[in-house]
Amino acid sequence: MLDRTSAVSHQPLVPPLDAGVALSRELTRLAEQAVAHTPGSCGATATAVAARDVAALAGPGDPPRVPRQEKPAGRSRPPAPCPPAEAPGPDGGPAASGAAEAEVAEAEVEQQLTAATHPDLSALVAVQLSQGDGPIPAALHTGRPAVTDDLLYEERWPRYRARALAAGVRASATLPFEHDGLAVTITLYGLRPGVLGPADRDTAELLGDLTVANLVCAQRYRAALAEVDQLDTALRTRPVVDQACGILMHIVGCDAQTAFDMLRRMSQRSNRKLAELAETVVRSRGRGLEPQLIEFGRTASPAPGRRARPRG
Repeated sequence: MLDRTSAVSHQPLVPPLDAGVALSRELTRLAEQAVAHTPGSCGATATAVAARDVAALAGPGDPPRVPRQEKPAGRSRPPAPCPPAEAPGPDGGPAASGAAEAEVAEAEVEQQLTAATHPDLSALVAVQLSQGDGPIPAALHTGRPAVTDDLLYEERWPRYRARALAAGVRASATLPFEHDGLAVTITLYGLRPGVLGPADRDTAELLGDLTVANLVCAQRYRAALAEVDQLDTALRTRPVVDQACGILMHIVGCDAQTAFDMLRRMSQRSNRKLAELAETVVRSRGRGLEPQLIEFGRTASPAPGRRARPRG
């Protein structure tokens, strides 16, 4: 039987990757705060899944999903502000936003994550996400709250209904949140019919808004750090790459852009990092690479007035 004094249990359906540790902690905090600030609830769960994977959670009778762009009518509270990261892009300009941010979020949620304030609730979430039957898949799929005042008379989700009633749950309310490729839900559970009123749902909505905003900000911050690290690596390896390009220009008789393209294609074909391959070219002064260079040189456009120079 559920009770409000139960210890919080955080049980990801799949062990989280390092990038998902912060997300797991935020979900646990969200579930704890939700049950602490909603007197009508006996427990709460929070889930996160990449928005691209939501369609796979739909039940057999659910209509095609339309990605949610804004909150449904009646939920007019604007999302908490979070300024976009201004990390430079690969060409030195501003990094792309929107789709790029969605890719960041989806990369960090490579499995379904859940946090619950009671082990029985963890089992309820697991059966919903694995079978696509219950208010969590429904809310994620439609982008609208999924509320049932009395599960004893609920007909939409038979498997969830049976599990919930067996755990002593009579009412539940699931609120969905989606932002930058991240789909999050917060679900409140009640031991009595009709116990989860509008005040409880409004509180859960506010907590969900704040949590999702924090998660998105954290994701943007980590993405900015990763890009800074990539740019730092590029700056440190640029001299040796330039030297390697100069050697290729001399051997093949091509311009700088063609030499760089050749070096990049050789890197991809040999499955070696560009900087590592460039160091090899510089160290050997191109010796031993003539067959590859000649092959690439045949498909490259030589610089005007230059011919490929064979190496003895």
